[in-house]
Amino acid sequence: SGFAARQLTPRLATDTDLILTMTAAHRDMVLELAPQKLHRTFTMGEAARAATEFDIQNIADLARLRSHVAGEESDVPDPIGQDHEFFVTIGSMIAALLAPVLALCQKGLLP
Repeated sequence: SGFAARQLTPRLATDTDLILTMTAAHRDMVLELAPQKLHRTFTMGEAARAATEFDIQNIADLARLRSHVAGEESDVPDPIGQDHEFFVTIGSMIAALLAPVLALCQKGLLP
C-alpha cells in the first residue's frame, strides 16, 4: 500500500544499505551510478543463494561470497509482455528468492 516506483539516482543509491536487482545487467547499471555500492548490491538470486548455501553473518559475507553464487541463473526473467501465468510464475520466483534474504534481515544480519 502506498508503494510507488521511482527512478534510481546516484543519491538514492548512496543512501541505501542493500540494493537487490532482478538481473546482473540491472546490478551493473546500479554500479555505474554508484560504484561505491559494489559490496551492497546483488541480484536477488545471488543474495538468496548465498543466504541459503552459506552461513551468512553480515552483509560483508554476501560480498565475499558473490563469486561463489553469481551467474546467469541468478537472473529473474522480465514478465513484461507475457501472459498471466508467466507473471504468476515470476511472482512465485521472487517470493522464493526474497524469503532467505528477509530471514537474514529479521535476524539482524543484514541492514
